[in-house]
Amino acid sequence: MNIPNELRYTKDHEWVRLEGDEAVIGITDHAQSELGDIVFVDIGTQGSTLGQEEVFGTVEAVKTVSDLFMPVGGTVLEANAAINDDPALVNRDPYGAGWMVRVKLSDPGQLEGLLTAEQYGALVG
Repeated sequence: MNIPNELRYTKDHEWVRLEGDEAVIGITDHAQSELGDIVFVDIGTQGSTLGQEEVFGTVEAVKTVSDLFMPVGGTVLEANAAINDDPALVNRDPYGAGWMVRVKLSDPGQLEGLLTAEQYGALVG
């Protein structure tokens, strides 16, 4: 299982990559593996300001539909348009081309409360 060291993680299996005062958010390799083939991603929160742990969208796989939770509070600047046309990008490249949203952080300090790669690895075993 791929768990990049430079990212932060949530117990709900989202990851965060800090880029200046913005954060890129997606789901982990473990999450996409557990979900199976992803067939649809619905993110209708572009332009919305959401708090930490609020739902920013849903991901639909062949077997199930799961909510996507904000790891950090902020304003959703952009949703990844590429995953609308090819939701399987999330399966193939969850930490790269399969990212979900780009967010303007409201409180960068919230990143400190997220899991490190080592802590996330211990969580998922």
